[in-house]
Amino acid sequence: MSARSRPEAPSADAGADGIEQGKRLIRVADDKGLSLAQRIANHFYLLSWKTPIHGRKLKGKYPLKLLAVPDDEVPGDGRAGAAIRAGYFLFRGQKQPISTLDFARLSASPAFADYLHGFRWLRDLAGSASREQGAPIAEAVMRKWLDAHAETPSEPAWRADNAGWRLLFWTAHAPLILSSSDLVYRSLVLNCIARTARHLDRSADKAPMGLPRLVAWSAILAAALLIPGGEARRIFGEAGLKRAIESSFHPDGGIVSRSPLAQLEAIMALAMLRAVYDVRREKAPACLTDALTRAVPALLALTHGDGGLGNWQGAGAIAPQTVEAVVQASRVRARPLRQARDWGYQRIAAGTTVIQIDGAPPPVARLAEAGCASTGAIEISDGPARLIVNCGGAGLEGAWIPRDLAQGLRTTAAHSTLVLKDSNSTALLPDGTLGKGVTEVELNRQELDNGSRLDLSHDGYVRRLGYIHRRLLLLSGDGKEIRGEDMLTPAERRRRPGKQPVELRFHLAPGVEPTLTADNQGALLRLDLGAPWQFRTGTGLLSVEESLWVDGDGRPHTTRQLVVTSEALPGGSSIGWLLKRMA
Repeated sequence: MSARSRPEAPSADAGADGIEQGKRLIRVADDKGLSLAQRIANHFYLLSWKTPIHGRKLKGKYPLKLLAVPDDEVPGDGRAGAAIRAGYFLFRGQKQPISTLDFARLSASPAFADYLHGFRWLRDLAGSASREQGAPIAEAVMRKWLDAHAETPSEPAWRADNAGWRLLFWTAHAPLILSSSDLVYRSLVLNCIARTARHLDRSADKAPMGLPRLVAWSAILAAALLIPGGEARRIFGEAGLKRAIESSFHPDGGIVSRSPLAQLEAIMALAMLRAVYDVRREKAPACLTDALTRAVPALLALTHGDGGLGNWQGAGAIAPQTVEAVVQASRVRARPLRQARDWGYQRIAAGTTVIQIDGAPPPVARLAEAGCASTGAIEISDGPARLIVNCGGAGLEGAWIPRDLAQGLRTTAAHSTLVLKDSNSTALLPDGTLGKGVTEVELNRQELDNGSRLDLSHDGYVRRLGYIHRRLLLLSGDGKEIRGEDMLTPAERRRRPGKQPVELRFHLAPGVEPTLTADNQGALLRLDLGAPWQFRTGTGLLSVEESLWVDGDGRPHTTRQLVVTSEALPGGSSIGWLLKRMA
């Protein structure tokens, strides 16, 4: 199931982009079959597994070597690389000494374990050390991993996405793991690369849709191009990659998990694969270039004035340098996508002001482990300064974000939107999955002579509380004024709802200092960078409360939030508000 647009009859009100103003976002099944040509290619390659040649390749009797070493154009984390050189792995505040590292009995969080098993740390090491300095360290860790996992596949080490990342990083940083003069060790590494490719041949389509499946198929193609005798695997792999792209991205280029972090990593994986085609001087398949062409603008839609990403669907505020590096590696130059109706994000920009809006249901539970009840939430930035944010970071568990806090960061209250009766617009179940809530979102957007208008409503509170939440946003043409109104209206064909407490939350970015006015109806927002803003509300009582904001490394920062407290009435109610930049 995924958020998809259901076409309606063409109308004279259709926008310049050809999208009708009143399209409805609903969840529908996503089931794509295989073409006859894809089935034939797959069957041909699967039959080749049973031939003596395939078995001889895996046992090393067929010449095994890497035909080339692709470039990894994304720089590593300098701090993590320096830590590896100092003798320990560093991941989101957690440390693991290399000297006591036991891959058979890893005592690390799931995300830390994936970082180690996926060999992503090779990029960090490569960015902090020369080949002569880094190779002995990489080889020592590689030997530990081979001793524990080379012969017996088990999870999480051999999970499809970990195996895929591992193959991509092994090949991109082969000089660090294959510089040894020990021929037995080198043979073991090369055979393990071949074994990993065969494992992915069988498991890639079983990986979850989205990033895991894309990574697995990217690695299959990397092996086909870099290991001798890969012609049949290439046919099989390109058919599989096309299938994975179709199931993992919406037509507008957004990934099905709706996570900016997953979007970024999907682009990175596809860029690493294209680097393999480049180093072999082969033409990349059309599905690969088309996927990157669509995915990059969708990613840029969630960038603020500083170039970093917003805090959406479990992601932290990924740094501008990281976003820039991945986009450069993709070699796609594009403007941010303004309307991603399938992926579900809207972007409104004027002057130096950027507004991001979550305009879709949350992702289906099986597609996102850290999906958030954030429908209708907003983020706002003014040039390089962020003003209104979401807490973010639910998918970045580590030393700084324990499990309980991560679950709290998924709630509606952790986002800049309306909260009715202290409940979530989409339920968060005890097992951590998303339950019932938002299924339909009505969205109308207009570009006017004097600015932009967006009208959004969702049904997340209808079943339990009987109210539809509607949010109206207007941004002036110069970007200096944002008017909003949050309305609660009784749902049709429902019993008359009762009075319910309402909280309208605006989480403030770090560096934004609020000062309440004497009437508790407004606040002055002073920014470290840029002009101050004024906030006013005509309904309810305004207060300032504590909040937090999570950066791209998974580190929380203490901040504040504006909270407008009011009441939902049986006949309907609304809260109007204004944000205005002061000279």
